[in-house]
Amino acid sequence: MLFPLRQIFLMGAVNLLAMTIAEKILARAAGKDNVEPGEIVEAEVDYVMLNDVTGLPAFEVFEKFGVEPIKEKVVLIQDHYVPNKDVASAEQAKAMRLFARKYGIENYYEVGVSGICHQVMIEDGFAAPGRLIIGADSHTCSYGALGAFSTGVGSTEAASAMALGSLWFRVPETMKLVVDGEPGRYVMGKDIILHIIGDIGVDGALYKSMEFYGKAIEDMSLADRISMANMAIEAGGKAGIFPPDEKVFSYLEGRVKGSYTPVYADENAEYIETLEYNAADIPPTVAKPYLPSNVAPAAELGDVAIDQAYLGSCTNGRIEDLRIAAEIMRDRKVHENVRMIVVPASKKVYEQAIEEGLVKVFLEANAYVSGPTCGACLGGYMGVLAKGERCISSTNRNFVGRMGHKDSEVYLANPAVVAASALKGRITDPRELS
Repeated sequence: MLFPLRQIFLMGAVNLLAMTIAEKILARAAGKDNVEPGEIVEAEVDYVMLNDVTGLPAFEVFEKFGVEPIKEKVVLIQDHYVPNKDVASAEQAKAMRLFARKYGIENYYEVGVSGICHQVMIEDGFAAPGRLIIGADSHTCSYGALGAFSTGVGSTEAASAMALGSLWFRVPETMKLVVDGEPGRYVMGKDIILHIIGDIGVDGALYKSMEFYGKAIEDMSLADRISMANMAIEAGGKAGIFPPDEKVFSYLEGRVKGSYTPVYADENAEYIETLEYNAADIPPTVAKPYLPSNVAPAAELGDVAIDQAYLGSCTNGRIEDLRIAAEIMRDRKVHENVRMIVVPASKKVYEQAIEEGLVKVFLEANAYVSGPTCGACLGGYMGVLAKGERCISSTNRNFVGRMGHKDSEVYLANPAVVAASALKGRITDPRELS
C-alpha cells in the first residue's frame, strides 16, 4: 500500500506527519501534534515586539479592549526616530513611554539604552531556537537566524496578541535552500541572500518559510545568518530559518531569557521546492534600483558614482560588519565627493566599536558616526537623499524613494563593498583595493 509522502506510520498505529522547522514550531505553539501547510492555527506567541513607529496604532487599538496586557510577552523598543526628529515622532515616542509606564512593561527600551529593535531582540536574549515571535515590523524575520519562527505582523494583530498572548497563523509551505562551497574573499551573507533573491525574485518565497542548509551556511557566522534571515521578507518570505547549532547555543549562553528547546526538521520533511547554490560562484554583489532582486556583481558597476555611503541597519550594523569596514578604511579617507554615515545597530555594538578602536578608524577616515537609530534606512532623517543623489547602503530595501527623494537611488551591498565604495567615490568591489 502506498501512503502519502508526508506520512510516517510508527508501530502501525500512530500517524504523524514529517514536518519542517516552521511546521514543528507552529504545531508546538498551537498545542497540536502536527500541522500541514495551509492549515489555520491559533498559536501561543513567546514575545510581541513593537517599535516607536508601529506602537502608537497598536496602543490605540489595545486600549479599546479594556484589558491588561500580558506584560511578560511584550517588548517595546524606541528605535526608528531616535532621537525624535520632529513633533510627530516625539508624540509617537511619548505614547510608547506612557504605555510602558501605565502597564509596568519591564521590557521597555528607552533612548540611550536601546538600539535597532531586531538587534536588541537578539542580543538581549528574547530570540532563541524553537520560539514563536511576532513583531510589528517586517524584518522581525531576523530571529530565524537563531532557529526561531519569527515574522512581522500589523499593529492591530500585535495589539490582539498583547491581550490574548496568541495569534492565528496560516501554516506556510517551506522552501529548502542549500548553499555549499566556500565563499570568496569579501563575500558575506548579504551577497548570498542578494544572489538568492536575484534568482527567485521578490515574490519567489511569497508566504513561505525559507530553511537554509549546506556547508557554507554551517561555516557562516551568526552575524551573516542574521543578515540573510533579515532579508527573507525581501523575497516575500513569511520566515527565514536556520537550524540552530553550537554557534547559536554559545551566543545565547548567559544572555538568553528563560529556557528554550531547539527544533529541527524531520529527515523526510516535505518541501515545496529545493534550490542549491555554490557560494564559490557568488561574488560581492550589489542590488541596483529599484528592487533587491535587481542584482549585479559589484565589479561590473565600477562606473557608478555615489554621493553617500551608509553602513548600519538591522541588516548589517553588527560588530562584525563594522570590523570588516574598518579593516578596509584604516589609514584611508572617504572620497571628497562622498559623505559616509556609520550607525552601530545597538548601544552594545557602539560601545564595543569604541573599545576596539573602530569608531576612531571611521572618524579618522572622515565618516560620520551616530548612535543606534533606523532613521536613514527608511528615509526618515539623518542621511535623507536629495533629488538625483545616489547611495550605496548596507540596508535591505532600495525601493523608489526609500531613503529620500523619489528620484534618488539606493544600491544595496555588504559592508565591505560600502566601505570600499566610500573610499573610491564609486561602487567598488573591495578586492580591487587589495
